[in-house]
Amino acid sequence: MKLPYAEPYRIKTVEMIRRSTPEERKTWIREAKYNLFNLKSDAVFIDLLTDSGTNAMSDKQWAEIMTGDESYAGARSYFKLKERVEEILGIPYFLPTHQGRAAENVLFSALLKEGDIVPGNAHFDTTKGHIEFRKAKAVDCTIDEAFDTTVSHPFKGNIDLDKLEKVLKSYDREQIPLVILTVTCNSAGGQPVSMKNIRDTAALCRRYNIPLFFDAARFAENAYFIKVREEGYNKKTIKEIVREMFSHVDGFTMSAKKDAIANIGGMVGFRDEELKKKVSVFSIMFEGYLTYGGLAGRDLGALAQGLDESTEFDYLESRIGQVAYLGEQCKKRGVPVQEPFGGHAIFVDAKRFFPHIPQTEYIAQLLAVELYIEGGVRGVEIGTLLADRDPETGKDRYPKLELLRLAIPRRVYTNNHMDYTATALGNVFERRESIKKGLKIVNQAPILRHFTVELERL
Repeated sequence: MKLPYAEPYRIKTVEMIRRSTPEERKTWIREAKYNLFNLKSDAVFIDLLTDSGTNAMSDKQWAEIMTGDESYAGARSYFKLKERVEEILGIPYFLPTHQGRAAENVLFSALLKEGDIVPGNAHFDTTKGHIEFRKAKAVDCTIDEAFDTTVSHPFKGNIDLDKLEKVLKSYDREQIPLVILTVTCNSAGGQPVSMKNIRDTAALCRRYNIPLFFDAARFAENAYFIKVREEGYNKKTIKEIVREMFSHVDGFTMSAKKDAIANIGGMVGFRDEELKKKVSVFSIMFEGYLTYGGLAGRDLGALAQGLDESTEFDYLESRIGQVAYLGEQCKKRGVPVQEPFGGHAIFVDAKRFFPHIPQTEYIAQLLAVELYIEGGVRGVEIGTLLADRDPETGKDRYPKLELLRLAIPRRVYTNNHMDYTATALGNVFERRESIKKGLKIVNQAPILRHFTVELERL
């Protein structure tokens, strides 16, 4: 008999979580103005709000915490991370930052100006926010298949090269400071980008003399999908695939709170030393000295170790396998999800879930609220709230995908938690016809509103 699958780790420390009643949760979500970011973590049973910084670190990462060098400048923990970035990513220059949006801030402060155009594949919220804050414009060039959750395509995160070239031809070179390729593509459902698409996108950017940067928050998960889905890569190691991926780009931003399996941290990397020097001015201004970038030395060491662990096949097989397990359990209960399943989360299609309620009533947020009331499970809306308003008209932008994201922290939950989540979601699906109305906004911030928005039921 073939041996069943077992996780390549064992649990050493546990954290107790509190169960609550539906009556309590109804009160708490109402007091939170129907915004799940406003909930206290103690009011959440299973927290799938994000996989960013919510990971369980390994014994070796905790060892780095204990041996971190807290010198202000030139700490050995920095050089340990520098060595790992060069070894695993093949990128010679980098700056640490306290998280991914900080990496975007320092890079865009050096590169972007009003009126610029930044093409990419479904820019995530902070990326688009930083671009639009500078009165520039993010242009989505993702392939059309990404916007149909029923279509099976192995690399729904791919850039449509015809769309991209049309943008590159339509504007002066000086208006396009860079192209951003997000791996995996979060806004499209945690979908990967193929090596061929990376290579072809890089060639197109070189033809127009425009730098190509990765948003590399989930680069290791992307490499896993290349290994198991793309012809010619099944015998390559994850580290070999990662090196090849990064060989095609001019630099990257990274929230290291994802695929470096840490609780805090980020970085921005470069092939060009002169660009690093230009960005360094803003790094010192916003993040701190160049060798700590807003992080404690112990965090730098944990990131170095996390980069090594996240680029091993056994870890990725377990991590992405758990995401797929949740997806299959949701499908068994009839819940409409983005397929194929992504790398870090299951994305529920709110338009198919609530076809009788208009998108104008923030149906993905409504679904998040109902799931929380049902089982104390906290997800996050990836839809109209996150898409925010058009900076010129001030009106809501209605994205093609209206999704509830259930992002799974790394090495935190068991498959029993996945079964519980799928059952709670299935229960909401069974009573979906009894939910007649959505939500309306009563207060919102001028940008990145979904973090602090206040809503009420219609």
